[in-house]
Amino acid sequence: MDTIADVQSSVDKRNMPINQVGVKGLRLPLCIMSAAGEQHTIADLTMTVALPAEQKGTHMSRFVELMHSQQVSIDFAALKELTASMLQKLQATAGKISMRFPFFRRKQAPVTAISSLLDYEVKLCGEIKDGIYQHTLQVMIPVTSLCPCSKEISAYGAHNQRSHVTVTLQSCEAVMIEEIIDMVEKQGSCQLYGLLKRPDEKYVTEYAYDNPKFVEDMVRDVATALKADPRIQSFTVESENFESIHNHSAYALIQYP
Repeated sequence: MDTIADVQSSVDKRNMPINQVGVKGLRLPLCIMSAAGEQHTIADLTMTVALPAEQKGTHMSRFVELMHSQQVSIDFAALKELTASMLQKLQATAGKISMRFPFFRRKQAPVTAISSLLDYEVKLCGEIKDGIYQHTLQVMIPVTSLCPCSKEISAYGAHNQRSHVTVTLQSCEAVMIEEIIDMVEKQGSCQLYGLLKRPDEKYVTEYAYDNPKFVEDMVRDVATALKADPRIQSFTVESENFESIHNHSAYALIQYP
């Protein structure tokens, strides 16, 4: 049987290393481990490794093979092990796995306790560089914000908006997705719910009115809570408030340290 040439492993003479090369937009079903247990979802993956200057190409099929052989639920420890396995399989010294997926949480309405699901956008990233593993968690949490200025100057009522608060953090140990959701939802003027009846709608409207927040308040309050958690090494918190009386958003960002 004739040997098939391995072109990717041939020598490249341009003396130009590549920081990241691999596959992007790989969509696969995955099981995510959360505080509530396992949750099945569909993830959009990017998997890359560093390529030395002398090697012509990487072996793209090995990224897909690795994910198809993945059997355990993804959590802090499993992502670290998966990233290390990718480097071993691709014979690389550095690499990164990013997975973006919808995460669902069952919530009860505040008055009627009717149950419904609310979705959140989550991104997990594991990276090994210079022999050091780094874990990044990003969660986008939608909340309600009500304008303090509008409340103060109006004879009645106040304008409010839906706000997207995005927390991106790097941690030295496991931080659960639900922990970040809880942390952010406590800082909004009010939480969002998938399903509300009239008594619930009255409650959330009045609750938001009693808890006005500027976009500046939102990021400062979330950042204060994140900074108090010793597991979190660094973070960025962003809030985009989709204004109801303007055709633009209000936006703020805090990066720590």
